[in-house]
Amino acid sequence: MSHSKKTLTRLKRIEGQVRGVARMLEEERYCIDVLHQVQAVKAALSKVEDAILADHAASCVESAIAAGNAKDQRAKFTELVELFGKMKR
Repeated sequence: MSHSKKTLTRLKRIEGQVRGVARMLEEERYCIDVLHQVQAVKAALSKVEDAILADHAASCVESAIAAGNAKDQRAKFTELVELFGKMKR
């Protein structure tokens, strides 16, 4: 299974988890139980984010480096710096 298929599978699983959280709220389940599920969703999304970032580094960034195009390399580096800046907020 390719990385993108694995990532899509994870996202579908997360989608189900989010629906489960909504159902828990509709059923007025205990708040701490709901919060545990929200934390699980956040952790799963973080893993998806890591996988996509790794794919980006292994393909887009690596291609820019291999091509030797300094402008493209700077653009890819700037994208990553901006992304990490947003992640800290």
